[in-house]
Amino acid sequence: MSDVRYPFTAIVGMADLRLGLLLNAVSPAVGGVLVRGEKGTAKSTMVRALAGLLPSIAAVDGCRFACDPAAPDPQCPDGPHAAVASHERPSQLVELPVGVAEDRIVGSLDLERALAEGVKAYEPGLLAKAHRGVLYIDEVNLLQDHVVDLLLDAAAMGRSYVEREGVSVRHAARFLLVGTMNPEEGELRPQLLDRFGLTVEIAATRDPAERAEVVRRRLAYDADPAGFAARFAAQERELAEHITAARELLPKVELTDVALRQITAVCAAFEVDGLRADIVMARTAVALAAWAGRVEVLEEDVRKAAQLALPHRRRRNPFDAPGLDEEQLDRTLEEHSQPEDPEPEGDGPGPDGSDPDGGGPEGGGPDGGGAPEPSDGGIPEASAPESGASDAEAPTPQPVPAQHPSPARESAPVAAGDPYRTRLFTVQGTGHGAQGRRSPAETTGGHTIRARRPQGTLSRLHLTATLQAAAPHQVARGRAGRALVLHKDDFREQVRQGRESNLVLFVVDASGSMAARQRMTAVKGAVLSLLMDAYQRRDKIGMITFRGADAELALPPTSSVEVGAARLESLPTGGRTPLAAGLLRAHEVLRVERLRDPNRRPLLVVVTDGRATGGRDALARSHRAAALFAAQGTASVVLDCESGPVRLGLARTLAGLLGGSAVSLDELRAEGVASLVRENRATTRATTTSMRKAA
Repeated sequence: MSDVRYPFTAIVGMADLRLGLLLNAVSPAVGGVLVRGEKGTAKSTMVRALAGLLPSIAAVDGCRFACDPAAPDPQCPDGPHAAVASHERPSQLVELPVGVAEDRIVGSLDLERALAEGVKAYEPGLLAKAHRGVLYIDEVNLLQDHVVDLLLDAAAMGRSYVEREGVSVRHAARFLLVGTMNPEEGELRPQLLDRFGLTVEIAATRDPAERAEVVRRRLAYDADPAGFAARFAAQERELAEHITAARELLPKVELTDVALRQITAVCAAFEVDGLRADIVMARTAVALAAWAGRVEVLEEDVRKAAQLALPHRRRRNPFDAPGLDEEQLDRTLEEHSQPEDPEPEGDGPGPDGSDPDGGGPEGGGPDGGGAPEPSDGGIPEASAPESGASDAEAPTPQPVPAQHPSPARESAPVAAGDPYRTRLFTVQGTGHGAQGRRSPAETTGGHTIRARRPQGTLSRLHLTATLQAAAPHQVARGRAGRALVLHKDDFREQVRQGRESNLVLFVVDASGSMAARQRMTAVKGAVLSLLMDAYQRRDKIGMITFRGADAELALPPTSSVEVGAARLESLPTGGRTPLAAGLLRAHEVLRVERLRDPNRRPLLVVVTDGRATGGRDALARSHRAAALFAAQGTASVVLDCESGPVRLGLARTLAGLLGGSAVSLDELRAEGVASLVRENRATTRATTTSMRKAA
């Protein structure tokens, strides 16, 4: 890979992403940007190119934390700095690996030296390296939740903390935070989405001419990186000067009362939780004005700020797609475009601030027609396309029609029922997988259950166990005074028990026996509820469907329940019931996943009525396939979908062969189980009371 970065100004299109990155370069207080988009859309290329545009910084000589000589950090571990030499260096771009550990991010403290020698031997982490630069997190949605929490807390507070057994180190950590993600691989929790200042949705252009230009430029760069960069050197220099000028203008920009009221009105109209959105919108609008070379925030700045800061804050559950109603935005802005107490001039708006007769500034009607289009801020770009003029306006009809003629004996997809809170299903035993909220496991979080000798670098010291191990040897080691004499074998680390995430693999019967519309609606609602539960517990999910003659891997194991819900919604039904094929396909998927991630334990959820057709021994073959899971000890649950007055109990027989349990649709609801327990308790109390009275 060449050391010459791809020029920022050479990237074709993606105006919103360019603007979001540049606004954060002008004002890091905006809070970073999250880039959501499909793979292969130059997300990483653009972020890396941005670092080359940032102004160089002055740093104290010998300081590992890049302290500013004009205002050094008073808590810097390498300080205090007073009248020291400094040097100029480029802004750093720090990339965070997906599998990074907490100690690598915040830095590590040598606990052995801290206890034995009484010194703070601290090695800075990536947050210290990113101070006053750019911290880039590729595939941020694949990081563990506690790591994302740590990063976003540091970004919000501008400071990193390391606490180890009473020894504390803290240092400044202010950086431009950029995260990228592919939604197909999993979503971030709404609480974490809210911590990113801006979000941008990107997709590859469908215009053949623009795609050809992208390929042409990339091939030219690969053939001669230095020569290609030289072609855009003048534009790069101009853009870097624009960033510097906007930074200098930023403190002079005025956020008027009208603009502030528009910001708060928009946030209230879209029912955004909390007040962070209001603050981010205000900072973004000010940065937009500075970028445009103005000292006053205008309505167009507020509109663009809303389009960048609000879409990801409107999600209420993982199945909601980010988005913003442009008509509602324009209407809200127009309603609050005048000062709160304007001077009376003839006929004005009514007492409620509305103008039903259409007497707005442009004479438009109440639908807000004629609103100006969002400005891109005058960013110099090459062949920038106008995004957003695609098929976003096409409403989804209900019910969803089949796109192609259905084959014989196949029913069109039906909508799922409303999701609800389900029972908790866990994997028995104690695992060692990634932190989550489902099954018991030894994790880096949770409560301490015991101590053990360190396995690798000591990071979670068990102080009591360490002292107990060292105490019997103090006389033999010649202890003098109050200090303990510690050897390496004395140290013990904590073993903590928390909960892990699992791989929940759904095997869904989509055959003709499940095709009754009311029945399939209930079944899809149950699976959707289990998908919601898997999202809340940080699980990976996969989905296999079987019908007709074979089984299909409808969703390879992923962290994206959003994609799982979409596949479930479009699932057609009909044909025979190849139950054995579905189970064998699940067995193969789990075999491959064990090789990829041996620590993640699976939970098999079979959604069926237990029937099997497609041959004389179809049922026997399905029972033999079920025995494979029992032999491996795979945790399993059968969601019994059998209904009607006559029931064969085949699903419960299948559950027994799997070595798992069977649950009916009615028993799946958590509130149903709770009410049953309450009824049993009430009956028990009533019986006990009557027996006492009789006695």
